[in-house]
Amino acid sequence: MPRDLTREYLSYLQVERGLAKNSLAGYKRDLAKLQAFADDEGLHPADLSRGDLRGFIAELSRAGLAPSSIGRIISAVRGFYKFLLLDGYIKKHPAENLETPAKGFYLPKFLTEDQMERLLEQPETANETGLRDRAILELMYAAGLRVTEAAELQIGDIDLDGGILTCKGKGNKQRRVPLGRSAVEWVSRYLVDRRKKEGSRRLFLSRRGTAIDRQTIFRFIKEYASKAGLDDVSPHTLRHSFATHLMQRGADSRSVQAMLGHSDISTTQIYTHMTDKHLRDAYKKFHPRAGSRSDNESSDTDQDAD
Repeated sequence: MPRDLTREYLSYLQVERGLAKNSLAGYKRDLAKLQAFADDEGLHPADLSRGDLRGFIAELSRAGLAPSSIGRIISAVRGFYKFLLLDGYIKKHPAENLETPAKGFYLPKFLTEDQMERLLEQPETANETGLRDRAILELMYAAGLRVTEAAELQIGDIDLDGGILTCKGKGNKQRRVPLGRSAVEWVSRYLVDRRKKEGSRRLFLSRRGTAIDRQTIFRFIKEYASKAGLDDVSPHTLRHSFATHLMQRGADSRSVQAMLGHSDISTTQIYTHMTDKHLRDAYKKFHPRAGSRSDNESSDTDQDAD
């Protein structure tokens, strides 16, 4: 069983640093947020990279926390990783020089539709493991699932005939999400092999017939992303891609909120910012009068020369 590093750090703060009870309670709350983020990513907190921590800050910003509150959490996280470094548990300090976002939030990373297709095509579906992995990828993208939600799905949670998935998210809140034809097809193909295994109600199993865990999903997503030539992809990237693609194609934010299981619409509205940026980028790239005056003048001169 992995060490409870947060508890060890809090003990260090209490015994070695002599922090007061209220201060310790604050550190515990702040590091609990880090732990929850790591759980969503399918990782141990000690395995989070600098890029992961920037994603953590982005999550805090989108949750509406003030920059001062985020700054306090970052300070706690820096101290935590410094402790792990000095204790020899990690070899590199991922939170060093980590800063509060100046503009209040970072836009989450998502894949384009073409990039998503490349990722989905990576598993070798001729073998048992590849077929399972393809079904998981399709389902996570089709329903915007968190990695823990995907790992804990039960066979009874999916209605292939009706094209509906029922899952439990944060706070044990249940939501129902429609499934597209592609996800239904790949899960159906996987279940033909899955039904040969008995003894577990979990939908996704290992080759030994035991329940798959979120670390396994995280690991193979990283491997397939690397094969596809994609950088900095995590399970949450699929969830962000799900929401972004829906919004880019005209879905309303309330519907996306329900499918993601967000309790607050403001959390979902970050994807409006993302689609706004997508539209601005497309406009700048393709509209003939979108560039600077000097760019347009240069273009006119080039045309005259031709």
